[in-house]
Amino acid sequence: MSDLQEFHVELRTVARDVLAKTLTWQRLVDAGWTGLEVPEPLGGAGATFVETAIVLEELGRAAAQTRYLGTVLAVGALTATSPDDGRDALLERIGAGAAASFASGFTVSHGTVSGRAEFVPDAAGAEAVLLLADDGGTPVVVTSPELTVTAQPLLDETRELAIVTADAAVVSASWPLASDPAALRDLAAIAVACDSLGLAEAMLSKTVEYVKVRHQFDRPIGSFQAVKHACADMLVKCSVARQLVTAAAALLADRTDASTAASMAKSYACGMAVDVVGKAMQLHGGIGYTWESGVHVYLKRATLNRALFDSPAVHRQRLAARYG
Repeated sequence: MSDLQEFHVELRTVARDVLAKTLTWQRLVDAGWTGLEVPEPLGGAGATFVETAIVLEELGRAAAQTRYLGTVLAVGALTATSPDDGRDALLERIGAGAAASFASGFTVSHGTVSGRAEFVPDAAGAEAVLLLADDGGTPVVVTSPELTVTAQPLLDETRELAIVTADAAVVSASWPLASDPAALRDLAAIAVACDSLGLAEAMLSKTVEYVKVRHQFDRPIGSFQAVKHACADMLVKCSVARQLVTAAAALLADRTDASTAASMAKSYACGMAVDVVGKAMQLHGGIGYTWESGVHVYLKRATLNRALFDSPAVHRQRLAARYG
């Protein structure tokens, strides 16, 4: 095992230990997760998205309620821009624990920004909301103190989404994007795919443990052929998703074109997670449909993940257009 592989195993182990306790934002910051991709000179770990992906998987596995997704997207947007003192200062603040978020679909004109974005993760209450905007054909990342952020009600209580609106809001800072803006779309898609992979694997593990101890006709239900086949099918789906998500995360970390891999990972992993959690609920029998089982928490999260940052159908259409 290489040193990097050992580090990844240790990171995953530490993440599970942290998430096994009562999770607070400060505990997450103390673990160094907010600064994983922040450059070392700015107080971060200087890691890549491969390491961030491990944390995202474990957050999904625990169905943890955090503001981490918004911060990951904000850091990704800032590190994709040209460095300057203002950008570096903001990155340093985020790495130190300032909650942030990121939205796209805005335009800049004469020093103001306008537009509207829905379903923006962790924007409500964020200390910094970054916007991807078009400035006369040039993609830029901007900030403004005059944004309107409205929380959106959700069935999934582990997520916080909001509507971000800018109506000729004064731009306080602007940084030209140094890469293709599509890479930020890919980042969001892969981040959610990581979460879905983690929650699906958690439900597979929970289900396997349950069918070992639940008895019918004086036998564990896990010994029934139909149950074995269902669990095997869940395992195959999770294994395929892991291959796709791992490949997409590696391409993104290398800052190469990850659009195809991102769409493959997002469409498959997020659709698969809904299927796996649904099957887990069935295999738990009557208890699976109760609040006590906790399966409903994962089902609602998986369903929201499937819709966030474009549905599997939209991503499959992109793939079809690419190869058509």
